[in-house]
Amino acid sequence: MKRLLAVLLLALSVSSVGLAAGYSVRLKEIARVEGVRDNALVGYGLVIGLAGTGDSNKNRLTVQSVANTLSHFGVNINPDDLNSRNVAAVMVTATLPAFAESGQKLDISVSSLGDARSLSGGILLLTPLNGPDGKLYALAQGALSVGGYEVRAFGSLDQKNHPTVGRVPDGATVEREAPLGLGENGRTLDVVLYQPDFTTAERIAESLRRNAGVTAEAEHAGKVRITFAAPPSDLVQTISMIENVPVTPDQIARVVVNERTGTVVSGGDVRLGAVTISQGDLRIQVQTDYLVSQPEGVLVRPSPSIGTAVVPQANINVTDPEARLVSIPNGATVSDLIAALRAIHLSTRDVITILQSIKDAGALRGELVIQ
Repeated sequence: MKRLLAVLLLALSVSSVGLAAGYSVRLKEIARVEGVRDNALVGYGLVIGLAGTGDSNKNRLTVQSVANTLSHFGVNINPDDLNSRNVAAVMVTATLPAFAESGQKLDISVSSLGDARSLSGGILLLTPLNGPDGKLYALAQGALSVGGYEVRAFGSLDQKNHPTVGRVPDGATVEREAPLGLGENGRTLDVVLYQPDFTTAERIAESLRRNAGVTAEAEHAGKVRITFAAPPSDLVQTISMIENVPVTPDQIARVVVNERTGTVVSGGDVRLGAVTISQGDLRIQVQTDYLVSQPEGVLVRPSPSIGTAVVPQANINVTDPEARLVSIPNGATVSDLIAALRAIHLSTRDVITILQSIKDAGALRGELVIQ
């Protein structure tokens, strides 16, 4: 606990210094140009070459897919005649980055759809990868790297990692360039904030007008629209200039606590109102001893109504220590609070509980997020 609090105090001190200095960041660190984004691709395919660890013939999806694939090569076969566990139906996913060009390689992930036990050693057949618009953007194919295994023998099972999910590094080739979203024939460009905030959005618009010489206006807390007099002749240079515009973001007063892990993270600008904290423990300890009573002596002849008896004897000890008192002045930070609570040796869980109580009392000048 001491190490956790020490790290937290150091982080708060550094954060406080940065806020006091009014630091600026590049626009690209707190926002992105709308349309310049990653795109999800997905496709359905078959993994072949499995050593009896593929889908069973109960999966009609796989059986029908194998028959359809063979028909493209002039082999017509009844799906009911197929009985092999060397093939598995899979879903293939990939991420198409912004400005991806035709011929660029992508990493792909392959996941089993049926009851295949392992994809280890399999090869993915040529699989088209489509975007949300239904257009084909890449083609995937290659040998899988699973990184795990499953071995069965006489009812015994030995498994490592997750053998029904694999990857193919550089397994997809881009066939269509990623789309770029620009409105009104390229005369507008929207900047989207990673964390929407009205103050930060207005500061971005003001900085763009002052430093980039463009017309910019905050549409709402999460978007700033840039309007050009004419479509930029060099789009890459224009976006590079916009991304490097300095902006001073507004820091939100927020404390994030995670009771499961005992973590407390706070910004340096979180302030407290005047508050007094009293914390004490009432401890009740009950100790029970079991005494055995039984007849003694040779002249005593136990009857059916006389026998050994167990007699419990309870000792109750109540401890009510004096409550520990902590007073926090108006304007103190969360760092000051934790330092005071650390002095009376409270656990991290107690600190989290006290922070919740301070928020309920209205003395926490910020947002409390409980994960």
